[in-house]
Amino acid sequence: MAESVRLRVDVPGDGYHRNLISCQVACPVHTDARGYVRAIAAGRFEEAYLIARGPNPLASICGRVCGAPCEAACRRGLVPRVDADGRFVAQDRPISIRALKRFACEQAGPELRPSAEVLDAVQSYVPHVSADAEEMAGLLRAAVSGTFQPADGQRVAIIGAGPAGLAAAHDLALMGLRPVILETEPVPAGMLALGVPAYRLPRDLIAREVAVIRALGAEIRCGVTVGRDVSLAELRREYAAVIIAVGAKSSRSLGLAGERGPRVYGGIDLLRAVSLGQFDQGGKPELAARGSAAAAGSALDIGREVVVIGGGNVAYDVARTVLRQIAYDTARTVARMSGIGRVSLASLETLEEMPADTLEIVEGDEEGITRLNGWGPVEILRHASGAVRGVTFRKCERVYDENRRFSPIFQDDVRQTVSCDTVLLAVGQAPDLAFLTDGGADIEQFRPGWPKVDSATLATTAPGVFVAGDLAHGTRLLIDAVASGKAAARSVYQHLTGRSISREAVTAHLPLERYQRELGYEAIRRVPVPTAPPEERLREPTQVVELGYGRAEAMREASRCLDCGVTPVFDGNRCVLCGGCADVCPTECLKLVSLADLEPAADLDAAIRAGLGGEDDLENHSAILKDEDRCIRCALCEQRCPVEAITMERVTCWTSWRSA
Repeated sequence: MAESVRLRVDVPGDGYHRNLISCQVACPVHTDARGYVRAIAAGRFEEAYLIARGPNPLASICGRVCGAPCEAACRRGLVPRVDADGRFVAQDRPISIRALKRFACEQAGPELRPSAEVLDAVQSYVPHVSADAEEMAGLLRAAVSGTFQPADGQRVAIIGAGPAGLAAAHDLALMGLRPVILETEPVPAGMLALGVPAYRLPRDLIAREVAVIRALGAEIRCGVTVGRDVSLAELRREYAAVIIAVGAKSSRSLGLAGERGPRVYGGIDLLRAVSLGQFDQGGKPELAARGSAAAAGSALDIGREVVVIGGGNVAYDVARTVLRQIAYDTARTVARMSGIGRVSLASLETLEEMPADTLEIVEGDEEGITRLNGWGPVEILRHASGAVRGVTFRKCERVYDENRRFSPIFQDDVRQTVSCDTVLLAVGQAPDLAFLTDGGADIEQFRPGWPKVDSATLATTAPGVFVAGDLAHGTRLLIDAVASGKAAARSVYQHLTGRSISREAVTAHLPLERYQRELGYEAIRRVPVPTAPPEERLREPTQVVELGYGRAEAMREASRCLDCGVTPVFDGNRCVLCGGCADVCPTECLKLVSLADLEPAADLDAAIRAGLGGEDDLENHSAILKDEDRCIRCALCEQRCPVEAITMERVTCWTSWRSA
């Protein structure tokens, strides 16, 4: 007889139920996404905004363009969908968390009211659930109560007004320091203002979000270039500490034959020129005082047939921006001809492997971008006059090896040439740290352009100099930059005061009486986020594509949230093993098994010994197993239990700040 297969189980320990709130765990600043989504479902829109804004000074911006790691981790996407006969159909889809954050911010954030009112609301809010969240209000209350001692107003220089620099300034101001941001561009917000197209992120929204940070006391000086207008050495003499948050804003090159010359540009240069409105009357964006592919101050001469090389979100930003400029220029001149105005996007990756967000790919297809998946550039072809005439590509058989490392393999004998008159490279960015030559000799670099950084404190090898954003962790998501800016601010506070900042969290399980869910919530499919039709998007380059949820749509989508902060808790002393809970479970996430059917493990053995009082008769004792990926928090098990052995309980955490 074949040996029976034993079941491998996990025994809940400290932090187990808090970790089930997977959206919060996945967020780099630990935003309680579950909290604001459930608040929206209940119609408490201002509370939803305050929960979202507490740990994130750029909540409104994140509601538009965040990469949403919370959404990728959402447990609703793990729940199996079945048909009327109980047969598996597909996995459900995650909650549309980012779009719901946008909705909450539009109801009560800087989009709706002045920055002073936003600050008053956030500062007076007492969060119900703030586990691990770096709540702004909590820090301020701690200062009032005396558990947190603010700094003495020392000035801190921040180089770069991107998301990391803004987040650092926000928290430094809260901690009693005086942040001064030095930004080389004429506007603050870094790549948010110059790299993210206006059709995704309206410029007035950026200005409103920045105004709230300014209202806290942060000073932002635009048009100041470190290394030209002021040296790093001067900053280190005049300020108590320096945070370098310049970001990776320089376009990388590929070193292709024919790459150097007219009409081959970095994609970031194109986005910057468009964002600053630097166009001549022919619709050509001008390249201002920086850029990798054209002379300073010259015009980026964009033609009518453009090839964008790259497969990420930046490549799509570039391709879709160029498409809009061509369409807009065509509409103004009424001179469109067949075959003119084509934008192609070529990537090494297949459609399934492309790093760009699925939504970017879908919307790009809708707008008419021609995709060339699985092709790598070999050479940029030019006429005798030097003008670009096309790009030769070779077939890419594989991009990554078996360990998911970048290791492309090509078919050299399978090639194609795509005709074009302009090439835009969107294959990555690198930082520009030329200003380190005057005052940064003691900042060691592990490779050119990337300083050595203490991963815990974000300190460089130079005393009093810290980094944030791309320099701290490489190019990642917007919310990662925010998190690193906040971390750098804490390190600066500790460096200048000698006091560390700590959070003390108290966790409790609160039984919920009469717990119930929205009728039919388990069957609601994900509500699509309304978008403008493709033909409307191309009429005006700044036409916002994603229109966002209305009130009814937002509440319906929010009602899909499983509320993972709530969980059924079983009292083994009361359980009579009737099996009723398993019988009524709609997703079959509960199972009663013999202890003998469980695979031995140290934590399991300890739990069994404690539960049986030292007995070892496993055959005659049972356990209730719960598949967390299938549980939808419907509470039917609680309602069915005849002996009240099951309670629905909410994991609630109170966090207090202190400095010592």
